[in-house]
Amino acid sequence: MSALSTRLSAVSEGVRIAIDAVRANKVRAGLTILGIAVGVFVVVAISAAIHGINQSVAKDFASTGPTTFFISRYPIVFEACDGSDETCKWLRNPPLRPNEIETLRRLSTVEAVGERLDWGAKVKYRDRELSSAPIEGYSAEWTAISAPEVYPGRAFTVAEARTGARVAVITTLMAERLFNESDPIGKTILMNSVPFEVIGVYKDNSSFLSGGERPKAVVPVQALIRYLGARASNVGLSVKPRSEVSRDEVIDDVTAALRGARGTRPSEESSFAIITQDKLFETYNSIFGMFFLVMIALSGVGLIVGGVGVVAIMMISVTERTREIGVRKALGATRATILWQFLVEAATLTGIGGAIGLFVGWLAALLIRSFTPIEASIPPAAVFAALGASCVTGIIFGMLPASRAAKLDPVEALRYE
Repeated sequence: MSALSTRLSAVSEGVRIAIDAVRANKVRAGLTILGIAVGVFVVVAISAAIHGINQSVAKDFASTGPTTFFISRYPIVFEACDGSDETCKWLRNPPLRPNEIETLRRLSTVEAVGERLDWGAKVKYRDRELSSAPIEGYSAEWTAISAPEVYPGRAFTVAEARTGARVAVITTLMAERLFNESDPIGKTILMNSVPFEVIGVYKDNSSFLSGGERPKAVVPVQALIRYLGARASNVGLSVKPRSEVSRDEVIDDVTAALRGARGTRPSEESSFAIITQDKLFETYNSIFGMFFLVMIALSGVGLIVGGVGVVAIMMISVTERTREIGVRKALGATRATILWQFLVEAATLTGIGGAIGLFVGWLAALLIRSFTPIEASIPPAAVFAALGASCVTGIIFGMLPASRAAKLDPVEALRYE
């Protein structure tokens, strides 16, 4: 118990001396704390943002079901493309045709095949106008795949989707912007001067990948092509497998059906892309993983700057307290005791910087959460990692001055002027 009490006393003394050093050397200590704070701030802010993005991505995929996959004319590629057939073979892929889509809908392993086409238009109601609003075109399978919460009103029917009826389901945000407090159901809005009847309002499950909550509308895909000038060649598909069938089995059936419909030979590559959620996660991780590594490297620079400051301020502290160290050694203090005291002092100094960086990072997470579609939040692991990294930085960079203090000869230290 006495050993523990002695150790706690040494920690308390080291913390007190560190705080006194900050007061006595405000500029040097401030620069040290600033370097550590910047490094910790970067770690915490980026961790909060990526944690929020991860949750957002998971929410996006959960809304379409874990087994749903996508068919696109073009694959997800990041290679350089100069327009030649050698580097951009996928540019020659033909669009998805109506007869091919119907072939997929007839597959026994498929529950639903939904068309999707993204566009934009100027939306107006009386004197209120949205200069550029996202307009999404869907087939009638929209509600079966994405399961939107349409209330009040309803989604468009199969007949309305096939005939390209001029009906629209708008988000709650668009309803607020155009209609304020009045009921939008049954009213007519103009999209690029073309009238569309509002038949429903839905809550947009906004997320980072979808660009956050925006005033947008959903119309039948045929209406988007016929009246708003969208290109049918860019239509993509969402495929929802039946619950009793595995996703890979459905992918095999869809691949075989599309290749057969296009007369693709066995030796030829498929002229379409099947994109699974696993592939999207892999692409997402490759992009944000590299981004995170860059941010960690930048935060490491801040910690190194702070660490150099720790060496400087602790060396000065050792010099100024040489006689004190000599007195303590003359009274029986061991090298380990002196070493421990100075390491605690260094860790306290960097710990103050870590705490400041953590607080500023928390404020940054609040701002990100408030003004962007990213639901930023600080994971507990990031808190411990940030504080731990700051304290470890103090211990590592404080080892040299602490070791120097511990090795001082007590007789020479007492004679020091």
